[in-house]
Amino acid sequence: MKKLLIPILLIIMLCSCSNNPKQKTAGIPNKAWWKEGVIYQIYPRSFKDSDGDGVGDLKGIIEELDYIKSLGVTMLWLNPIYASPNDDNGYDISDYRAIMKEFGTMEDFDLLLKEMHQRDLKFVMDVVVNHSSDEHEWFKQSRSSRDNPYRDYYHWWPAEKGKPNYRWSFFDEKGEAWKYDSITDAYYLHYFSQKQPDLNWENPKVRQEVYDIMKFWADKGVDGFRLDAFQFASKDTTFPALPEGYQKNIIKYYGMGPNLHSYLREMYDEVLSKYEVFAVSEGAGSTLEDAHALVDEDRKELQMAYHFESVDMVNSLEGYTLPQFKQVFTKWDTSFAEKGWISIFLSNHDAARIVSRFGNDSPEFREASAKMLNTFLLSMRGTPYIYYGDEIGMTNINFDSISQYKDIAAINGYKKALSDREDMDLFMKKLNFLSRDNGRTPMQWNPSIHAGFTTGIPWLPVNDNYKDINVANEQNNPNSILNHFKNMVKIRKENDLLIYGAYQMLDAENKDIYAFTRTLDNKKMLVLLNFTDHDSSIKLSENENIESILINNYTDFTNENGDVNLKPYQAVICELKY
Repeated sequence: MKKLLIPILLIIMLCSCSNNPKQKTAGIPNKAWWKEGVIYQIYPRSFKDSDGDGVGDLKGIIEELDYIKSLGVTMLWLNPIYASPNDDNGYDISDYRAIMKEFGTMEDFDLLLKEMHQRDLKFVMDVVVNHSSDEHEWFKQSRSSRDNPYRDYYHWWPAEKGKPNYRWSFFDEKGEAWKYDSITDAYYLHYFSQKQPDLNWENPKVRQEVYDIMKFWADKGVDGFRLDAFQFASKDTTFPALPEGYQKNIIKYYGMGPNLHSYLREMYDEVLSKYEVFAVSEGAGSTLEDAHALVDEDRKELQMAYHFESVDMVNSLEGYTLPQFKQVFTKWDTSFAEKGWISIFLSNHDAARIVSRFGNDSPEFREASAKMLNTFLLSMRGTPYIYYGDEIGMTNINFDSISQYKDIAAINGYKKALSDREDMDLFMKKLNFLSRDNGRTPMQWNPSIHAGFTTGIPWLPVNDNYKDINVANEQNNPNSILNHFKNMVKIRKENDLLIYGAYQMLDAENKDIYAFTRTLDNKKMLVLLNFTDHDSSIKLSENENIESILINNYTDFTNENGDVNLKPYQAVICELKY
């Protein structure tokens, strides 16, 4: 058992710098290693296949660790790699102490961890403990009889009490979270698919089971845990009626249950305080107050807020507006300027590709907008999360038939839309743009067949643009998205200002350009980002006197006495005289 260097919990995962999260440096309050890292998220099924079965695996990740290290990132978050029947691609776990056969063996995992640590890369394990698979032994026992010792490991509602109050499900084809089970004449709860029954965290035996699982992996040497959907873990087990339409604000009614904070403190006492690990929790409640209650240092619960307001800006075909975008990020930065810490991200395994949602994936503007978005992510205060493939500007895939989709959310969502007699043409347009499968297509390594991802048939099709968009094409091109990304990571890591510096938005009403400054001690930087496909201008004040340019995704920069003109999707970071 390791001695704790960092008591931790929540969405953060990072690097390898200082080992004292409370140390203070001149001008930097509460300097911490986990604030200074850059996180790289890998969807294991889609990263690299080493054995030709069409599914990414642990050996494939091992093969590419030098590439990952070359990016400058400091920590890897892998989506679940446990034994699973794959109803929800590994988020339905049947054995928390075994590796999914498609991904490899426990020996492969041990080697991966060893090779990562040799490269000073830290490992974050995804722990899915709001629910398990219905094929987990706990649930098999639980559903076998009402007096089984595992019965209260899950939420059951006896049918003689009548049908329970409605609860909405994310993935159910009818939208119903209660599933009738004839074996014991009762309903079980599943906030996600029917094959993902919710664990009963109100049962102390369940909590101890989870802590024992975390100890198992901590003893192996993992560096951190991401707790999937954990804000849903605590529930009012009387299951009272909720107001009509509550599912439109689901986090308010499902998240931050009555005992969540006590469970987090218990987890810290039982596990996190005893190991050199940290934990990451998905979600930050529905308000800024919720987020602070989770992560403020004096709470001794979590360390970083991982909110979804940023990615939720694009949940329709209409997209987003830049004033809305600026308002969201400025609101969160302002709230956490003095207390707490936030994450910075625009993509993950539950979202479509960043350049297709927030940028412009047309051939004319894909490179510039991808560079611009990565510049933004790596210049904000907070810990940046980069999703695999975004460093080369991978785009959405253009599916036109429901038969091409593999994601349960898409498949069951389609069934529900049919049942509800929705406009199916409109539904398919939305699915094409927003589907999670867009962000799960295989990594594009080179121009060879299947983009070098596999020698077999890939589990999900490779995007047709792989011959143009791939790592091999970009590695030796100094002006590529990939090399711009590497340069931006390097600049961030070399400048505490971009990590800890104060943030101030400029020209809030500008509908085209996002401009802000970062200031720390006697240094000041100006970040200029054009979010449009046309030239746009901004007038700088006398206080924004540019001294030098740190990074620019174009070869030129037009500044005439403070009148700055930016080309489409131009991104520039300047050092200011201060």
